[in-house]
Amino acid sequence: MKICTLLVSSLLLTMVVGNSYATTYSLPHLKGDRVVASSTGETVTITVDQDQTLLDIAKRFNLGQTEIVTINPNLDRWLIKKGTVVRLPNRRILPDSPHEGITLNVAEYRMYYYPADQPGTVRSYAHGVGRQDWKTPLGKTSIIKKVKDPAWHPPESIRREHAANGDPLPEIVPPGPHNPLGAYALYLNLPGDYRIHGTDIDKIFGIGMQITHGCVRMYPEDIGALYQSVSVGTSVYIVKQPVKVAWLNNVLYVEAHPDLEGEEKTPDERYAIALSLIKKENNQVLPDFDQVVLNKVLKDLDGIPTPIYERLPPLDGEVVEPLVKAAPVAKAVAISSAASKKPITAKVIKAKSTELAATVKKTKSAVVPVANNAKKIPAKEPVKLNKSKSLATETASNSDSTGSSGGYYHGN
Repeated sequence: MKICTLLVSSLLLTMVVGNSYATTYSLPHLKGDRVVASSTGETVTITVDQDQTLLDIAKRFNLGQTEIVTINPNLDRWLIKKGTVVRLPNRRILPDSPHEGITLNVAEYRMYYYPADQPGTVRSYAHGVGRQDWKTPLGKTSIIKKVKDPAWHPPESIRREHAANGDPLPEIVPPGPHNPLGAYALYLNLPGDYRIHGTDIDKIFGIGMQITHGCVRMYPEDIGALYQSVSVGTSVYIVKQPVKVAWLNNVLYVEAHPDLEGEEKTPDERYAIALSLIKKENNQVLPDFDQVVLNKVLKDLDGIPTPIYERLPPLDGEVVEPLVKAAPVAKAVAISSAASKKPITAKVIKAKSTELAATVKKTKSAVVPVANNAKKIPAKEPVKLNKSKSLATETASNSDSTGSSGGYYHGN
């Protein structure tokens, strides 16, 4: 696997919207595959032509702050000097959800939109999500209303919060550059006025972070494009999948993202989740995957899909059906943070952790059966970046079916 230096001419699947790039991927040709890419190769790089911040680059390529900082851990986000090589994501594993409407994966701060008028494609956008104390709820919902230039009516809870911080809010914030809802809002069929909306000029760099009161916040250009494309009634699946596993052309990939604040997992818990997903994608059989590579993926948590196993392609004429179907997504329900802290929840989590730990222990000591037609991808040293100029779920054990809203409204 080699790094790809992507030239301007190869950005054929990228839509330029204002100063940001909403990447449109073609869906895989093989039924059941869920890895998409904007070009060949594992990594895309750019060489900056002037001093700027890493967040400026993130906005230009439709990345969130967490995503670009995580993939470039050794760079100063506030100063990227001319000539610096910056790494950008190329491949993505699609969330384990229906390929229709909109999927929001809060764990990676990304939206996946499957436009009905462009079958076989998916658009990917960066977005911000709810803070630790105002979580974005999980589950299936839909868009019930679209509003251009929305006014914001902050609830009393948020007004009290702002007043306590010396930033009092009026009862109504009119449309304009300082309205935290931005110029467009898509209202979700959830109690509490949850929305997918834009942002004001003061919070642009909050995209890709846990910063809202539960709503999903997008770059202004992106929400504008999405607003024009989606219709009332569009399905919205809100999932939390920090670890994703999927096939592409008979190669199995694993992708892992940092835990959300307040939801940190131990290495053993994360490893057990990955094993469960690997088995799920391989017809409940654990293949002889490269454990060294998997351990590195789960340690780096850089969100880059990484190959860990390769199987032989099917014989000519053999029909390959998907090994698994997308996990069902429960109907979204907004619940209070107090409800999420009931003792029963803690007991369930503890029981699951014990079960996962036992699975890890058993797996590490067991001899893993290997299919006769498969081979393990050898471990590789970390790839050194090319400096030439270029442009570039959680399922049952890996996700909650409902989330905690932490309050009644969410607006900004």
